[in-house]
Amino acid sequence: MTAKGRFRLDERDLEILSILQKEGRITSAALAARVNLSPTPTWERVKRLEKAGIIQGYGARVAPDLFGPSTVVFVEAQLDSHRSDDVERFEDVIRNTPEIVECWGVGGGMDYLLKVVARDIDAYQRLVDRLLVADIGLRRYYTHVVTKPVKTGTNIRQLPEADPE
Repeated sequence: MTAKGRFRLDERDLEILSILQKEGRITSAALAARVNLSPTPTWERVKRLEKAGIIQGYGARVAPDLFGPSTVVFVEAQLDSHRSDDVERFEDVIRNTPEIVECWGVGGGMDYLLKVVARDIDAYQRLVDRLLVADIGLRRYYTHVVTKPVKTGTNIRQLPEADPE
């Protein structure tokens, strides 16, 4: 750990993270060989990264288009009010709407950016209509239909260091 609760990662930690982000099911022995360590120290590093919360979990990337057509839509959303109870009501509905697969609070004019996966545009519009009827304080929204994915994933190799104080 470093100042401000940050976790210092060395080059091997970064390499382990990079490999695990691409190959979450890799065996400990194969991971160890790839980072040029023996299995026990490699396993200890992985456990330390998990305990620190840097590795938050493991999952499968799914290709939804292989089990039926789907449309990905990004939605910029602006709320009527920023009172805590209004924000909480909006976020609760968003968390409990399965078609909304990701949501970020953002600055710069809009309040939220949502990633929606729907069967088609009609299904997306029905979702928006339900959200508007639910009276969750949605003032304005802008729809951006994804025409093709260019880069997806969260492979974080190394974040730039913050400026020293």
